[in-house]
Amino acid sequence: MTFYGPYSEPHVNFLYNLLFCDDIALFKNEETVNAEGVWSILLTDNADIAALRKIAEGETNEGRVRALAYNRLRGSGDNVPPKVLLGVILEVPLDQGLDVLAAFAEGGVRYLNQSGKVAIFEGPGNPVAALAKALLAVSQPLVNQIGPWDKQRLPPPQRNVRMTFLVSDGLYFGEAPFEALQNDQLAGPVLARATELMQRVVELGVQ
Repeated sequence: MTFYGPYSEPHVNFLYNLLFCDDIALFKNEETVNAEGVWSILLTDNADIAALRKIAEGETNEGRVRALAYNRLRGSGDNVPPKVLLGVILEVPLDQGLDVLAAFAEGGVRYLNQSGKVAIFEGPGNPVAALAKALLAVSQPLVNQIGPWDKQRLPPPQRNVRMTFLVSDGLYFGEAPFEALQNDQLAGPVLARATELMQRVVELGVQ
């Protein structure tokens, strides 16, 4: 997979590419490689299909973890259910850089500001989990109307707003000018919920 670098800070570029869950090698580090549980299954060369399926279908697991499991299942030739939405990523190109907001099925949120500052909310007590889940809920009707992208992930957008969806059967995406998405029957509610979530994230603090 191509590693894109829209930010000047290497660690922010790393976080950006992690969001899309399309390169499992990025998730390999000293902590995960030596971990037990889901990571020991996801990162092994010959993962057990039944174990992967259990991770993918486990609704209490992180959306990113489930996406990785579904990716491995598809890579092994296993049939997966379509249109199980696991994450929503919005990319908004601005004058000083790229704003990116990602929300995942379990309620985790990651925000990368155009300045390179980052906010991460996850785990017990996550104050934006309900807003994240609401964003996924309004995104599901849009996902139901489109299909997976069958080519390599595109570079970060330069003009349009892009919506990428982490789904059980692959990455889905659409992009258009902000006004066009705002006025679209399906994309408009997604944009509205994402804006609400981003405003709350900024209120809570970006570092």
